[in-house]
Amino acid sequence: MQKTALIAGASGLVGSQLLPLLLASERYNRVIAVGRRPLPIVHPKLEQRVVDFDQLEKHRLQLIADDVYCCLGTTMRQAGSREAFYRVDYLYVVALAALTAANFAAQLLVVSAMGADAKSRIYYNRVKGEMEEAVRQTPFRAIHFFRPALLLGPRPEKRTVEQLSAVVFRVLRPLLMGPLRNYRAIEAATVARAMLRAAQNADSGTQVHLSGAIAREGAERQE
Repeated sequence: MQKTALIAGASGLVGSQLLPLLLASERYNRVIAVGRRPLPIVHPKLEQRVVDFDQLEKHRLQLIADDVYCCLGTTMRQAGSREAFYRVDYLYVVALAALTAANFAAQLLVVSAMGADAKSRIYYNRVKGEMEEAVRQTPFRAIHFFRPALLLGPRPEKRTVEQLSAVVFRVLRPLLMGPLRNYRAIEAATVARAMLRAAQNADSGTQVHLSGAIAREGAERQE
């Protein structure tokens, strides 16, 4: 039986790579894209839901799916403040998880980050870790956290620091061996492929995919 996928954050770096994969997948006959504004995409499988994430509960009956892909996320610079960053990367993600779990979705796949740790002294990592801890409490059959290192791929906005970091990490890539593989920069498209691959497995419980494993999983799907 074909299923329904729900994707939040389809306009972002990973989400924009994942959406075409979901639409092309034989696993799904419906794909619900949830966002603050409509996407410039038309597809027979695609149903767009423009929502206010601060009032997500109002949209409960429109957000019924089997597999939920959460690609929501921002940066401190984009958000403009710690409070705004926390709203997107913690509150919106946790709210989506709680609502779709209550709608009996089977599994949730979330883009987190390398270094996610609720006890971290780094604010970004701490928020990601707190988000993971909260999401773990939701009653999905399976929860997958994807912790990519520096993400590579086309971005609509210019982010000079990340562009320079990407160059540095490409140069250092051959030196990052063994456990350090988890810190190699990774293509957003690879993360997207790994997410779909994980959804197709029959795993249950909570799975954490570190960046090195994501690179292998995403590459295997490409072959």
